[in-house]
Amino acid sequence: MTHSLRNRIVVDPGILVGKPVVRGTRIPVELVLKDLAQDLDIGTLMEAYPRLTFEDIKACLEYAHQVIAGEDVFPLIEQPSTHQPA
Repeated sequence: MTHSLRNRIVVDPGILVGKPVVRGTRIPVELVLKDLAQDLDIGTLMEAYPRLTFEDIKACLEYAHQVIAGEDVFPLIEQPSTHQPA
């Protein structure tokens, strides 16, 4: 975990049942990501959550990147073959 993440993102079983949140707030990383994915612009997001900073938002994105980058991906269902028989 990078220095920025250690300073900005915290996982504590006593806060939102251990979901990652922005340090010093109860704002979950997943909420920040969901709002950004729904085309909520950063300015509006920061107005809705005044304690949230631009650096906090960047840390949420970095956290998501590290989680996804560390995943092993296994298909849950058989994918249709794109190979055409000769």
